[in-house]
Amino acid sequence: MEQIRAGVSVRTVAKRIGVDVRQVYRWKKNPIHPDSKRNQEENPPAEVSLYQELQQVKQALAEKVLELDFLKGALQRIEARRQKSGSSGETTSTEKSKP
Repeated sequence: MEQIRAGVSVRTVAKRIGVDVRQVYRWKKNPIHPDSKRNQEENPPAEVSLYQELQQVKQALAEKVLELDFLKGALQRIEARRQKSGSSGETTSTEKSKP
């Protein structure tokens, strides 16, 4: 619904999330709020279940984004240490030849 309020067409939103356009219009007409008993009674359990699953997926995605940010920071710190030490961290496989 946020996308539709921002001006994205219902057809585009439906295509993005992989549902029928009519379903998006139903959601637009009667948004799902699982905390509301009235909405839970009016909406079939499948829609409430999908909403809850979506919230779980959003939470998992947020956790993964945090993990990714942490790992990027750790890699940047490692790279900075390597550059300070002045060596590439590689070992040579052969000895230099003597002239």
